[in-house]
Amino acid sequence: MAETAATHLPPGVDPLEPRMLVAPHHDDASLNETLLDHVWRKPGKGWFLLFGIALVGLGMFLVAVTMTLARGIGVWGNNQPNGWAFDIVNFVWWVGIGHAGTLISAILLLFQQKWRTSINRFAEAMTIFAVICAGQFPLLHTGRPWFAFWLLPYPSTLGAWPQFRSPLDWDVFAVSTYFTVSLLFWYVGLIPDLAALRDSSPGKIQRVVYGLFSLGWRGSGRHWHNYKIGYLLLAGLSTPLVLSVHTIVSFDFATGLIPGWHATIFPPYFVAGAVFSGFAMVITLIVPARKYLNLRDVITDRHLENMNKVILATGLIVSYGYMMEHFIAWYSGSEYEIWTFYVNRARGPYWQVYWLMIACNVITPNIFWFRKCRTSIPIMWVASIVVNIGMWCERFIIIVTSLTQDFLPSSWDLYSPTWVDWCLYIGTLGLFSTLFLLFLKFVPAVAISEVKELQLELKHAAHHAAHGHDTHGAH
Repeated sequence: MAETAATHLPPGVDPLEPRMLVAPHHDDASLNETLLDHVWRKPGKGWFLLFGIALVGLGMFLVAVTMTLARGIGVWGNNQPNGWAFDIVNFVWWVGIGHAGTLISAILLLFQQKWRTSINRFAEAMTIFAVICAGQFPLLHTGRPWFAFWLLPYPSTLGAWPQFRSPLDWDVFAVSTYFTVSLLFWYVGLIPDLAALRDSSPGKIQRVVYGLFSLGWRGSGRHWHNYKIGYLLLAGLSTPLVLSVHTIVSFDFATGLIPGWHATIFPPYFVAGAVFSGFAMVITLIVPARKYLNLRDVITDRHLENMNKVILATGLIVSYGYMMEHFIAWYSGSEYEIWTFYVNRARGPYWQVYWLMIACNVITPNIFWFRKCRTSIPIMWVASIVVNIGMWCERFIIIVTSLTQDFLPSSWDLYSPTWVDWCLYIGTLGLFSTLFLLFLKFVPAVAISEVKELQLELKHAAHHAAHGHDTHGAH
């Protein structure tokens, strides 16, 4: 929506934020029609083409998993000293992407930020699918995933317990808790919209299926009261998890003594990087979806611009993290740390990946200082993809460069991924895309009940403003 001059703003609109969150011409009926249209409409050729490509990726993933289970993780490029390589790079990258969903939904809800509405369901779905992809890598990395339950404190007759002092075990609890709470949060938010789908179902089968998942929702006052309390409690429960999950993932490295890992700045630096990559992935997904699902009236330029501001802010934090890593390496006086940061990473065998990371993560976000870039759809979409490439490079640099050249030159060895490694990585992209396309087909991509509520609040505020009442907080 084009910028509106402050002198011509409708009543109730904050002149400092003239961009609307929902197009004002909509009522409840037209919102229902707009937001349910893509569920009831037959998928077009574009959807089938994308779904076919995603299934090819999923097939690559299944082939790579079968190969890994049949032959063991020796088919990967891991070696000595690169015990952690592509699999852990991808695990950390996917977990990071999964952060934006809970941040948008839970933290912005607690802070009463209205612009979260319309984009929260995209982000929550992305979180769940990203964490599913992330979980595949450590599971396969164990070599015998059928014994993965040994990581849980189950009542074993052998008296064997997990090593609770290991951050690797903390990962199990942190990631599984994050996934469970995120799934519950997403599902609870879906219930009113599932009931709307049930009530508008054109066929009996759809009515029964959506009826089962809507858990008997009738929209009574009591239902709304319980829903609001439950949703708010889950938001409060989810908020600390955003900080805890990637903090614990960073402990996998920070508690190690390998040069380049042993840094106290890792927890906040990892969390900022996760939010940075998560918001970038939301932009990557939401821009084409917004166009092809005709959602421009509810996912407005203001939503996109605000997300770009978050990318800029977290990109600056990530840049600060890079600077502090180099400063602490120099200030520590440790020749191993200085070698890692000033020689190995910047000029070593993987220098191209390092400088690509700097270009993508340090230079690219700064284009969002300019409003023209923040509001340009092509620029923001390309920039979001560049940021995701940069964040993958960051994980690669942290893990691989520190392991290839550690304390002992006699143990140094380079790492290169095999075709199985690439198939696993591309395969998880296929898995993610498959789940996301199914989500877009069978579930409203935008939270209908929340958009309706916001629309009523905006009209109420506009009415009060027109009659000279206080409108503080309306926008």
